[in-house]
Amino acid sequence: MAMVLYGTSGSPFVRKVQVVLAEKGIPYEHEAVVPFNVSPEYRQISPLGKIPALKHDGRALADSSVICAYLERLHPEPQLYPADPYEYARALWFEEYGDSALVGVVGPKIFFKKFVAPRFFNQPTNEAEVQKSIDEELPPLFDYLESQLGDDPFLAGKAFSIGDIGIATEFVNLRHVGVGVDTRRWPKLTRWVAGIHERPSFRKVIEEERAAFGLTA
Repeated sequence: MAMVLYGTSGSPFVRKVQVVLAEKGIPYEHEAVVPFNVSPEYRQISPLGKIPALKHDGRALADSSVICAYLERLHPEPQLYPADPYEYARALWFEEYGDSALVGVVGPKIFFKKFVAPRFFNQPTNEAEVQKSIDEELPPLFDYLESQLGDDPFLAGKAFSIGDIGIATEFVNLRHVGVGVDTRRWPKLTRWVAGIHERPSFRKVIEEERAAFGLTA
C-alpha cells in the first residue's frame, strides 16, 4: 500500500518529513490537511488533530519526530541519525530546539501573523508586533545556533542529520516572509542555512511551496 503523508504546505513539521522522505528516496502520496477543525476521520489518524500524520501499510502514525524516526528504521540509508551516542543525542536536541524554541517564535509570532492570518483569515498584520519579535526574540535563538556551529557544515557529527533538518525547516518559514539572517552578526548561521537549503531535498520543497504561494524566487 502506498505511503500517504497528511498535511499542508508551509508547515515546518510537514516539511521536515518531506525532506526525510526525499533524502531516503521514499515514494509517497501527499494528501492536503489543514489543521483547523479537522474531521473525526482525521482524528482517527492523528488523535491530537495536528499535522503531519502518516499512513503506511494500513497503519497510522502522528507527530513529525515519530514519523521521521519510523522512516529511519524503515529505510536506514542514508543514515539521518548519527551512530555516535553523543552526536545522536545532539541531533535529537537540535530537532527539539527547532520543534520548540524556534517554532514558538517563528510560527505564531512571525509566520502566522505575516502570512497565514492575512491570506487565510482576512486578518491584518500588526507589523510592529512582528518586528518586535524579529528584533527581540529571534536574536537569542540565532546567537545560540551561531555558538554551536563549528568548522563542520553540520550541527551534529560529520554528516547531515535530523538535527539539521529540524532547524533548517524553520528558516524556510522565515524565508517565505522575507526574514533573513544578518550575515555580519551571524556569519556561520548564514552560511549553514544557505548550504542546507541548497540540498536537493530542501530546494525542491522550497520551490514547490513558493510556487504554490505565488512567492517570487
